[in-house]
Amino acid sequence: MEMSRILTGASILITLTLLVSSVSAHNITKILAEHPDFSTFNHYLSETHLAQEINSRQTITVCAVDNAGMAELLSKHLSLYALKNVLSFHILLDYFGAKKLHQITDGTALAATMFQATGSATGSAGFVNITDYKGGKVRLGAEDNDGTLSSEYVKSVKEIPYNISVIQISKILSSPEAEAPTPGPAQVNLTELMSKQGCKVFADLLVSSGAYATFQENADGGLTIFCPLDDPMKAFQPKYDNLTDDGKVALLSYHALPTYNSMQMLKQNNGIVNTLATDGGKTYQFTVQNDGESVTLKTKTVTAKITGKLIDEMPLAIYTINKVLLPKELFKKALAPTPAPAPAPEKAADSPKKAKGKGDKDEDLAPEPMSPDGEPADQEADDNGSIRSSGGRWASVVLGVWLAAYLLV
Repeated sequence: MEMSRILTGASILITLTLLVSSVSAHNITKILAEHPDFSTFNHYLSETHLAQEINSRQTITVCAVDNAGMAELLSKHLSLYALKNVLSFHILLDYFGAKKLHQITDGTALAATMFQATGSATGSAGFVNITDYKGGKVRLGAEDNDGTLSSEYVKSVKEIPYNISVIQISKILSSPEAEAPTPGPAQVNLTELMSKQGCKVFADLLVSSGAYATFQENADGGLTIFCPLDDPMKAFQPKYDNLTDDGKVALLSYHALPTYNSMQMLKQNNGIVNTLATDGGKTYQFTVQNDGESVTLKTKTVTAKITGKLIDEMPLAIYTINKVLLPKELFKKALAPTPAPAPAPEKAADSPKKAKGKGDKDEDLAPEPMSPDGEPADQEADDNGSIRSSGGRWASVVLGVWLAAYLLV
């Protein structure tokens, strides 16, 4: 009996531990920040927004190059967009820890890269050849570089099986296609793009309120806009007109994130995000929630769904949504139609007056923090607005459930 309880408890603990591991997120910026030799590589992962894409992936290998290797790459004076292609070539879409590198089947493997995933690579140009040589050496090279294995595995920097592996390689992987001149995205007229694709009301309000200037300032550095379609925006117009000038700017700015987020990043990163309206602290935030193949945006008062895409080209993404996002700072409860008053009782005079309790006058207050199934209270946005989840609450849940199951067996 005792052995049965131990085995059952151990089984539950293992299962729940795996569950916790599956929700734990990695942060490539923090991993590399512990190694000053990779500071330049780390800087350009953030500059090109590749860090966010790395963090959004569940299984990934980053081939990091030290500062000397990056200096050689920067001496080529590539555009930022070509530089992104080159660095994305150093991100493998599979897990390669030190052990796996030395146990490659038949000694050679082709690994797909994030450059291949962009669709910019032709044929096999987005693949890296990894070859395990006798004597313990592992060499890597771009498949489109005439089979030349120009770089060598140096050491493992960080491994979180089988989530992320960060390894050091001796030099930049040379890929003619990745290094080819890449034009930046054309200057986009945000309001014109929105107006032509069903978001004219929102676009006009951006201009008339003066909020458009803030959107433009952030467009080059990274911007994600959630644009309400015309029908929900027209229905909301009377409420919008009742806001102060500052309130109007805050509401419109609440519909944009100060970072670039592809649809894949939104699907894989669930949590609270900062917006253009966030001014320190935890104001004007909402929750991005993956719901199967769709993505919803949840405030304390409304849940909107992403319905389409206007543009998704780093550093700018614009998506359409089916509702106006209502920040709790401006709207303490959902804007629902006022219900018809209930008929008065026949003997109202005989009815004693109900004492007005504290709960009666708190009707307009924002809802209490929701459970993990609603808006997770143990999530917060990091300094640049990216989604981040903390695992403290999960650890408590695991321990509590395991103990309860153990005692009941």
